[in-house]
Amino acid sequence: MSEKISKQTWAAFLRAALLAIATAPAVALAHEETGQAAGILAGLAHPVSGLDHVLAMIAVGLWGAVLGAPAIWVLPVAFPLVMALGGLLGLLGIPVPGVEIGIAVSAIVLGLMVLAEVRPALWLAAAIVAFFAVFHGHAHGRELPEGTSALLYSLGFVVATGLLHAAGIVLGVAHRWAVGRQAVRVAGGGVALAGLFFLWRAIT
Repeated sequence: MSEKISKQTWAAFLRAALLAIATAPAVALAHEETGQAAGILAGLAHPVSGLDHVLAMIAVGLWGAVLGAPAIWVLPVAFPLVMALGGLLGLLGIPVPGVEIGIAVSAIVLGLMVLAEVRPALWLAAAIVAFFAVFHGHAHGRELPEGTSALLYSLGFVVATGLLHAAGIVLGVAHRWAVGRQAVRVAGGGVALAGLFFLWRAIT
């Protein structure tokens, strides 16, 4: 990954974090003084508290690495941007149907994209990632711990998501070598299989 792309990626993550702050509901300000530390820590911890979230977010980074520039930074930026909007829906109590199913399907689809090395147009890849981001964001937003700052909680889960994407990108860099390419594809298959388990659990 070039230095230029790396700088663009982190700049975009910063913009995503700022968007999360700007879009959080004003009513959350009532909790800010008592819930600052708890808010950001809870937000940072929430994405890694469920394996379904972790695998899907890493898969976004893997797929971006497989596709290469500019997808390697567009996908990991599109996800947290739209996830912040999904989180806002959850914070406001606006229902989104089939959230758990959507999260499970996201792992299946994203894992298969990595396994099969699917290379759609950039706009379509970004749209797929953004679609699933709504479900992940809503799940985070609706589970705001009582007494915590929704502003900092939102910032926390956006930052944690960015770090998981970055982990996927780092792992996906191995795709440039023959052995690494097979390892990345196997990882994608593993994510897809895990997604099938999550889907089974969501519908039973």
